[in-house]
Amino acid sequence: MQFNTEIFSQFDGKWALLCAGTVDSFNAMTIGWGGLGTLWMKPVATVYVRPDRYTYQFMEKSDFFTISFYPEKYRGDLVTMGSISGRDGDKLAHTSFTPKALEQAVTFDQAEVTLLCRKIYWQDLDADRIPPEVLKEIYAGAPAHRMYIGEVVDVIGETAV
Repeated sequence: MQFNTEIFSQFDGKWALLCAGTVDSFNAMTIGWGGLGTLWMKPVATVYVRPDRYTYQFMEKSDFFTISFYPEKYRGDLVTMGSISGRDGDKLAHTSFTPKALEQAVTFDQAEVTLLCRKIYWQDLDADRIPPEVLKEIYAGAPAHRMYIGEVVDVIGETAV
């Protein structure tokens, strides 16, 4: 059976911004890992954040987060958002992104699509259950990611991701 696999390339092929916090205090980071699906009869999005990332503290404090996707012309801005830490200064100043306040979270004016997610589950990945070759290649002494699952409560922008 043939089916359109484009949806599976949204995170690793197109990248996205994960953002948590309020417009007064937030952080966003580029992500290449994630998933979309259904859990507990709800549409959900799953993302992964290492505890040493600045965004982690915002994810921990926030009940909502956003995942936003961008046209290819913003690839350089996505590289910047993934390589400069918000802990070290205003990384947005090095991009063309403009924050946009939502009632419960933050996205950016330039996003094609934003998924507004309500955090419903989180769990640390267990290093004992990660394949050894992945531990060696991806983690090599770095902490394992925390998985966050959010119920997608709104889709803002074009719905054809």
